[in-house]
Amino acid sequence: MPNIKSAKKRVLVTKKETLLNNDVKASMKTAIKKVEKAQTKEEAMQLANTATKRIDNAHQKGVIKANTRDRYKTRLNKIVNTK
Repeated sequence: MPNIKSAKKRVLVTKKETLLNNDVKASMKTAIKKVEKAQTKEEAMQLANTATKRIDNAHQKGVIKANTRDRYKTRLNKIVNTK
């Protein structure tokens, strides 16, 4: 545990930010998995729209990088097109 007051605060802030980032990333990955498990193309397309929004949101909040965002979106489109 740090001794300096600002270092103690950084530990608390980092812990809080990590929890928020994990929530964003988990919701994004859950949305992607729902698209993968979709039975019909129409259902997959609707779920893909939601997943795309979650992916963009994660990038906007700085949880994932631009390349990662683009890779996820491309994979989603491939999944939807193969159904």
